[in-house]
Amino acid sequence: MVQKMKWFSALMALCMILLSACSSNGDSNGETVSNSGSGGEKPYELNIVFPIFGGVPTDLQAVQDQISKLALEKINATVKLTPINFGAWDQQTNLMLTSGEKIDLMMLTGNTYPLKVAKGQLTALDKLIEEHGQGIKKVFDPAYLSASKIDGITYGVPSNRDLATTYSFTMRKDMVDKYKIDVTSIKTLDDVEAVLKTIKENEPTMAPLIPAAVGRSIAESYVTYDSLGDTFGVLPNFDNGLKVVNLYEMPEYAGLLNKIHSWYKAGYILKDAATNKDSQFDLLKSNRGFGYLANTKPGFDEQETKNGVAVVSVPFTQPVATTASIIGVMWGIPGSSNNADKAMQFLNLMYTDKEIVNLFDWGIEGKHFEKVSDNVIKFPQGVDGTNSGYNLFMGWMFGNQFLSYTFEGDNPDIWSQMDEFNSSALKSKALGFIFDVDSVKTEFAAVTAVSQEFRLALETGMMDPSKYLPEFISKLKSAGIDKIIAEKQKQLDEWAKSNK
Repeated sequence: MVQKMKWFSALMALCMILLSACSSNGDSNGETVSNSGSGGEKPYELNIVFPIFGGVPTDLQAVQDQISKLALEKINATVKLTPINFGAWDQQTNLMLTSGEKIDLMMLTGNTYPLKVAKGQLTALDKLIEEHGQGIKKVFDPAYLSASKIDGITYGVPSNRDLATTYSFTMRKDMVDKYKIDVTSIKTLDDVEAVLKTIKENEPTMAPLIPAAVGRSIAESYVTYDSLGDTFGVLPNFDNGLKVVNLYEMPEYAGLLNKIHSWYKAGYILKDAATNKDSQFDLLKSNRGFGYLANTKPGFDEQETKNGVAVVSVPFTQPVATTASIIGVMWGIPGSSNNADKAMQFLNLMYTDKEIVNLFDWGIEGKHFEKVSDNVIKFPQGVDGTNSGYNLFMGWMFGNQFLSYTFEGDNPDIWSQMDEFNSSALKSKALGFIFDVDSVKTEFAAVTAVSQEFRLALETGMMDPSKYLPEFISKLKSAGIDKIIAEKQKQLDEWAKSNK
């Protein structure tokens, strides 16, 4: 009897262990996975989905294998890198999410992030960050990490990059030198106008001012307000006592349009600025353009100069951080992940592990790059950006860019400067507010259509604001902008109460 009882007890204990194992985190095949990276469990494969701006690099598999090797040692996981061409990104990722395809980590963009949360497609991260993401918490100013919260819950972690922006006037350096332009004296738009006049008088075939990108207006790069995501109701001076106003009725907006229109009439602005399809780089290189108003950051001039023409920028403002500047690039864990704990453990590595970060950013040492010093790299002999086999070059996306090597010839102190840039930024009083358009989506669509009809032409100087701004405002009101602003104010007030 004693022997039978011992046997029965042992059997029950075994059953309890098996039951516990079956109820633990497992994948769709019933495989048991570890949350700690220790023990004898089968490694969990993390599917990591992100956009690319070209073809799939030929050496992606080799880089994936190297990342997997490190992840296996550190958290008992491997990775499957799933790049999707940016042109198909929204359509393909929507299909993957709605079909429930297994995705463990996914790059998120600010424009679609709230909708994914509303559809229940993303996992709440606060508890996971506390348990497995302490390294992430150490990287960020708490205000920046909290900027992605929706209804008090975190669903996305921003990549650590330029989290703020400053507004500047960017000019061709050869022309600045040729005409001895004193860049230190450029502090206002009137000062910019004097420079534009100099270029117009001396370089008659060159447009003194061009858009900062195809489809971008002049006014979009001279901003004195928090757009609150869409400009349909803004916060002047990034504060305004949290009172939302109609940007297009502000006297400052009318004044800016009048100045831009006067520049257009004087021939200072590219004639077809609203319809031009050439990039700012092409316009500079072909001697058709001199300068542009731009959103800038540390290293901006070096970055732009790599496109063929040396430039120099003069900032008008101190750095400013808004919700939009922070949530533009984030990482989230979709609800279709079979092991959110393991996904967060790997995400934590993307913010703390220098070797993993640089595998994402640059590829394999000795094959895709070689070191010049501890933190400076260059291409190996015979290799360049076109034939390296791994040419993503999107360090701003993969977790913590401040752990990334710098390339020979670039500023080796860029990341400490960027950290200071982020730290010194003026934080919008609405930092962390994300507008939910769902209750006014009909009005939002109508207002967007009106904006597309008028805004670009007005903000590049082609339309006379004295004639067309009143019509623009009237059509916005007919389309429902006042209802949008009232709803935005209501949501902002509620957000402010819950964030005291």
